[in-house]
Amino acid sequence: MENETGPTAENRRRLVMMALSVGVSLLLMGLKFLAFLLTGSSAILSDALESIINVVAGGFGLWSVFLASKPPDAGHPYGHGEMEFFSAGFEGALIVLAAGVIVWESVPKILSPHGLPRLDSGLLILFGTTLANLWLGLILIRAGKRTGSMAISADGKHIMADVFTSVGVMAGLLLVRLTGWYFLDGTVACVVAANIVFVGIRLIFTSSSRLMRAYDPELLERITSVIARNRKPEWIDIHRLRAWSSGREIHMDFHLILPRDSSLEDAHRTVVEVQQLLKSQLPGAPDILIHVEPCLDPQCRICLRPRCVIRKKSFRKQPELCSSEVAHPGSVEDDALPGE
Repeated sequence: MENETGPTAENRRRLVMMALSVGVSLLLMGLKFLAFLLTGSSAILSDALESIINVVAGGFGLWSVFLASKPPDAGHPYGHGEMEFFSAGFEGALIVLAAGVIVWESVPKILSPHGLPRLDSGLLILFGTTLANLWLGLILIRAGKRTGSMAISADGKHIMADVFTSVGVMAGLLLVRLTGWYFLDGTVACVVAANIVFVGIRLIFTSSSRLMRAYDPELLERITSVIARNRKPEWIDIHRLRAWSSGREIHMDFHLILPRDSSLEDAHRTVVEVQQLLKSQLPGAPDILIHVEPCLDPQCRICLRPRCVIRKKSFRKQPELCSSEVAHPGSVEDDALPGE
């Protein structure tokens, strides 16, 4: 039976967080529409319309987290984790759409402003929903970082964008209340809409980058640091390192250079040792592919192997395992040391 710290518990926590997001967003959406009915404010209506996007995006995110929690199968040998990246991109697109709806609803109110009845009651409701959204957004962002879920992080950022929207709306409506300039109702809504567009666009670019498995220097640095800290003399060098993450899972492959007089059994034993090392130091790394290469004469200069009977050149310097170096193909034929 899997203990409470295992993958099942982690997936359960993700699902609980997304379900919490959907439930709270539904409640806050209803309260914002109530505030709109009380005041007739286009700024509050815009905020309420964005809350509809929160609910839709949260529901989609809940489904994506559920799908991503499923283990690999015959049709999806790499698992379903990338669904979370798609969910984050979808949520970013919805944020941009919400901004467009806000502008569409607000411009007529700028051109033809009107009074706002029961504004104090509407502001009080909006203040309460803003505090609740702030609490929810911070919890989701922290949970997304802790669980490695981009869908949860994206939902948290979307809700934080909603918080900024609400703060802008409240500031504008307070100014309307003090000055009587009702055209500010729509103007503030448009300004806030322009601001949240950037949040949506950033989410779209981030998710598309992850879907295309873009270069991730932070992840590569984690991998090379583990190997460097535990490096053995017979691990002459590594290169062509590639890695990408899918939810909590890390997939990687690289070339490991070993002494060319190593037996097939010794090489296999080394590969298993390196795989177990990486899996123990990088939880969530189920898929590690290591291609073994024999050393060449020029690499004698970087080999620390003692009492080597095939050495042709004296040792000079073992290169550091820098992620920016090992991640790119290099020439093993070159007689020069790396960096020379």
